[in-house]
Amino acid sequence: MSNNLKIPDFDANLIMPEAENIAKAYAHAGMFWNDSVKTVLSVCCNSPELFPYLRVCNSRSDYITKWLKKYFDGYNNRPSKRTSKKIGTVSDEIIDTILSVRLPTLNTDDINHIKDAHRLSMSAENILGLLLEEYLAEKLSFYGWYCAWVETINKVDFCTKKGDLLQIKNRSNSENSSSSSVCKGTIIRKWHRVNAQNGAYYCKELNQLIECSNFYEEDFAAFVRQTIAENPAALYVEDTNYWQQIQ
Repeated sequence: MSNNLKIPDFDANLIMPEAENIAKAYAHAGMFWNDSVKTVLSVCCNSPELFPYLRVCNSRSDYITKWLKKYFDGYNNRPSKRTSKKIGTVSDEIIDTILSVRLPTLNTDDINHIKDAHRLSMSAENILGLLLEEYLAEKLSFYGWYCAWVETINKVDFCTKKGDLLQIKNRSNSENSSSSSVCKGTIIRKWHRVNAQNGAYYCKELNQLIECSNFYEEDFAAFVRQTIAENPAALYVEDTNYWQQIQ
């Protein structure tokens, strides 16, 4: 899809001042204008194909407003601030049959406890990537890397003022294809935290990529403990979940 279809009346010279005015006008809704927002937006302006596709934008200002709302929806709902929602699916009753036939010593309560534990684990998995993103957003900004919240840069999670691009994943099995060229030969660097096959962690590789020594798994674990302790609502636990009731 061409950039003209993404942003009506595209003019890179007008986007930044319009965005600043819109962000300030929406300060009451949690928007602001700082180096992080400016860097992410300016990278898109310099390489317009990196702008995400946003539906039904009738003008440049309309697109910019929706882009800013997308950015701040991610930022203002990061794990340390969010209230997570209930899992939107129900368990398939045939799971009970599979478990009871394979493990006939399980009674109905046992099977229900297993399913409750699975739903609780799913809730945790749903926010793990968000926790990693917030942790890196805090750490990487010191080195000039800023978070493109909710993919406000297409397929990119972090960027620098120079236009360096980084995509991060939690596990190797969620990794997309290997690094690929984008605008003007720019490479999207890619990093994942853990090897899904053997459990190896790759903080060393991130340190090499960023050219620092500030990232290690124990620090991320400490961040997760503190974030969930200070904001338990980040992890949704159903009131009827067995593991909630035995606290």
